[in-house]
Amino acid sequence: MSPVEAPRAEAAPAPPFLVGILAFCGVVVALMQTLVVPLLPHVPQLTGSTPTAASWLVTVTLLTGAVCTPLLGRIGDMYGKRRVLLASLGVLVAGSVLCAVSSHIGVLIAGRALQGAALAVVPLGISIMRDELPPARVLSSVALMSSTLGIGAAVGLPVAALVVEHADWHTMFWVSAALGLLDMALVLWKVPESPVRSPGRFDVVGALGLSAVLVSLLLAVTQGAEWGWTSGRTLGLVAAAVLLAPLWLAYELRHTSPMVDVRVSARPAVLLANVAALLIGFSFYANSLVTAQMVQEPKSTGYGLGASIVVSGLCLLPGGVSMVALSPVSARISAAFGPKVTLAVAAGVMAVGYVVRFFTSHELWMIIAGATVVSAGTAIAYSALPALVIRAVPAAETGAANGLNTLMRSLGQAVCSAVVAAVLADLTFQVDGRTAPTLHAYLVVFLVAAAAAVLALLVTLALPGRQRPTADGPAGRREGGSDGKAAAAGLPAASAGEGRS
Repeated sequence: MSPVEAPRAEAAPAPPFLVGILAFCGVVVALMQTLVVPLLPHVPQLTGSTPTAASWLVTVTLLTGAVCTPLLGRIGDMYGKRRVLLASLGVLVAGSVLCAVSSHIGVLIAGRALQGAALAVVPLGISIMRDELPPARVLSSVALMSSTLGIGAAVGLPVAALVVEHADWHTMFWVSAALGLLDMALVLWKVPESPVRSPGRFDVVGALGLSAVLVSLLLAVTQGAEWGWTSGRTLGLVAAAVLLAPLWLAYELRHTSPMVDVRVSARPAVLLANVAALLIGFSFYANSLVTAQMVQEPKSTGYGLGASIVVSGLCLLPGGVSMVALSPVSARISAAFGPKVTLAVAAGVMAVGYVVRFFTSHELWMIIAGATVVSAGTAIAYSALPALVIRAVPAAETGAANGLNTLMRSLGQAVCSAVVAAVLADLTFQVDGRTAPTLHAYLVVFLVAAAAAVLALLVTLALPGRQRPTADGPAGRREGGSDGKAAAAGLPAASAGEGRS
């Protein structure tokens, strides 16, 4: 038997609770990404560190998540997605325990690095769903799994704020460790190992090269404001990324089993989907970054509401609820009109949401309404993006391809964080003896985020239209049988040679 086997036939029943378990894993992992945000202002006092060191509790998760997501997606494609999923959850538990047992900033940063590595759970879950579910259920299930990134972030902020105000801050890490263990038990109980494998050896040099490019780029973006955008460290890291990227691409093009299939990634359907993911990630993150801060600004600023940490976090909760409600709606739109139309609608909704926010930033209920509209658009977009990728890549490369798409969302969030920080730090005024961002600063952020959503809409419109799958299509699709049914659902079947002894 070859190392590559056929995916589950449509007639075989899907494992019970599979979708719910994987989606719960995604929510827990996404929650970990935002868990420390309400805690950050208090970290220097709690740990005896500096604000710069405290900021690494967020930066390090971004770095390890960006590096590990495509790497673990590729390893899952090659050696077993369930196996790598369990390993990722185990790393999350280990990181949570490290943070729970220590108040030393170095240990906390190490624990947060391990938590960030677990972001690969989302693309791995998407891959397992594609392999295990009948084609008719794939779109809706993948839509929910992808939306967990937004759902967990929206739920995590108010929950973490409640813990910070009413309990010892270590408690939230003990809770995250317990949730991670519960995830592992549920996966062991009901999630089968995917039979689809990508042949070849793991590309160690390609993995190291990709990691070097990502770390250089992300360090420059996330630390540029602190170091200075024209400092030697920032410019040196940018130069390293610019020099290493073409060398890495040239190596990957020559490799027989590359870390990233550059030829597949360069197809318009995949390339433009990844560009759209970057822009959507940027636009989404601005909503999360500024909403809580804006409503917490004191009333003396003329626009702030003086809200508590808990109230500011709760402002994003309706958006999280809308994400849960709209992921199946997104799947229905994709099934009827294709994910390209769905993503275009989503980008348009996000742009409208920021227009609403631009004109209604003085009352709490209007702020919540605008933030919820943006979250609704994000839910639809996050649900459509993996469907676009799945349609364009072979089944044996789903994990790596969705890992790359998730990485692009993370890059968009990193760039957004840097842009928002620069705008809010540049447009300030003095009030009550302190420096605060002006209302104009927040309005500029809304305009920039709206522009990113409009650009995502234009990129989406440039995507290739729906094409009928053929035998020589990108995934080597075959008409008839289960593959024909997959094609009818708009999904590619197994790549050529899969399922043969």
